[in-house]
Amino acid sequence: MQLAYVPLLKVQREIYAIPAGAERFRAYLRKLVNDAGDDLRLPLGGMNPMGREHVPALLDAYLKLDADALAERATARLAAEVAGEPGDFKLTMVMVDDARGGWTNRAATELEHCRGEIPLRQRGWLAGFLWTSEPPSARALQAEVRAVVHRAAYAGRHGPARTLRELLAQEGAILARSGALRPENELSPDDLADTREVLRPHLDATDEPTLIGALFGDAAARALGHPPLGLSPRAGFALAWSEAQAAGSRE
Repeated sequence: MQLAYVPLLKVQREIYAIPAGAERFRAYLRKLVNDAGDDLRLPLGGMNPMGREHVPALLDAYLKLDADALAERATARLAAEVAGEPGDFKLTMVMVDDARGGWTNRAATELEHCRGEIPLRQRGWLAGFLWTSEPPSARALQAEVRAVVHRAAYAGRHGPARTLRELLAQEGAILARSGALRPENELSPDDLADTREVLRPHLDATDEPTLIGALFGDAAARALGHPPLGLSPRAGFALAWSEAQAAGSRE
């Protein structure tokens, strides 16, 4: 796999320097869409161009961390790990506003992210997400870079994950390889066992309501009007992590 990092955090911050309104939205579209208006120019679809003051404030914090340089170095290190995988990609980081306003639902957006965002990959792009609901973190940024690249490599080997079974296997492998340490990795053994039993009859499901409830838990399901399955937040990811860890210990 060939990888090249494209720094776009400063570009996103420059868009937010324009007062909220039609002019800012037009500036965003000029970056998003090509001159002919019929294809993508830059992979900024996850960005909320009308985000409020918390979005540029977080971008400023990441720019102070020199986040694009951190991501570029992480990408360069990853190139050796995935050298034998197919694909030629440009990678960038996008600020995704899941904290305030109605632009982004975290679970629905992250599910599409986990599915590999096939239209982006077909255009030769990989986009790592920085969520406005999370504090700025160099470690989280580097873990996201690793996750996005390893997810593309995994999809190249196994094809896109469609069923819950496939998503659990994929995301467990990605969590293990990315070094992401989040609360979803820390359910008790009893909670993991309960989650495994709840998900067992749904492993071949492909519909969004089931996948949202299974991976992200009851609160995320209810927020989108989907039936809950009886799971705690991000329980599916916790199970995926646990299964990947157990498989690794057996190898």
